Amino acid sequence: MTSREKTAIELRSLSVTYRGGGKSGQEVHAVRDCSFFVARGDIVGLVGESGSGKSSALMAIPRLLPAGTLVSGQIFCDGEDISALGEQAMNAWRWRRIALVPQGAMNSFTPHLSVERHITEVLAHHLNMTKREGRKYASELLGTVGLETSILDRYPHELSGGQKQRAALAAALACRPDFLLADEPTTALDVITQKEVLDMTAALVRERGMGLLLVTHDLPLAAGLCDTLIVMKEGSMVESGPSRQVIDAPRHPYTRQLVQAIRGMEKMNEGGGRA
Repeated sequence: MTSREKTAIELRSLSVTYRGGGKSGQEVHAVRDCSFFVARGDIVGLVGESGSGKSSALMAIPRLLPAGTLVSGQIFCDGEDISALGEQAMNAWRWRRIALVPQGAMNSFTPHLSVERHITEVLAHHLNMTKREGRKYASELLGTVGLETSILDRYPHELSGGQKQRAALAAALACRPDFLLADEPTTALDVITQKEVLDMTAALVRERGMGLLLVTHDLPLAAGLCDTLIVMKEGSMVESGPSRQVIDAPRHPYTRQLVQAIRGMEKMNEGGGRA
């Protein structure tokens, strides 16, 4: 086992199949035989259109897929096969080693709990902090993501979309995990807020030497942020490599289509700007 494998999340031949529902009862093969690395210190973008299997691959890592989902292959973290762990052992990895920023900030919060409760309960459970210690540390975490201490006393419905997403990031960082998983973290945010939140996330990840797996359908965004891009189509990886290489010299026809579509939109925008 290489030193890189010992400091990374590694997926080996991962496949995810959802059991059929409804009248047809057909199974859905969401992920097919995917293998890739997310090393500490790296930002990896998992890109592709809706339904390509990106989120299923990501959610398989912390084992948060729907009950009854069929998963095969192996998932290693720092050389340990976490796909073979029991649920209690896996709980020890969540938050402390692998943290999640789920799709849509509201999915991170229980409506009747304050922001303080959301963060301090994680700290009490995983780091044995007292309520007083937890509030002090939670305030520091909010400062890290550009929020004021007063946010602690607010409830999710009292926050803007950008504030909720920053608070969700603060909670994910609470136990100083080695790896951060972000599933379309800026969905429903305006373009300016998206960039602010993602630039801040990338800066914090690099500052702390974490690994980040970012799922997004936004190829230009991922290309500007990520070290490595993995392109998925219909559950399969069709291309991967350094971001600049994937954008400048795409090898797979599907990736070329994505890049050409982006360049076509850029030309249209340029033309509109001159009109």
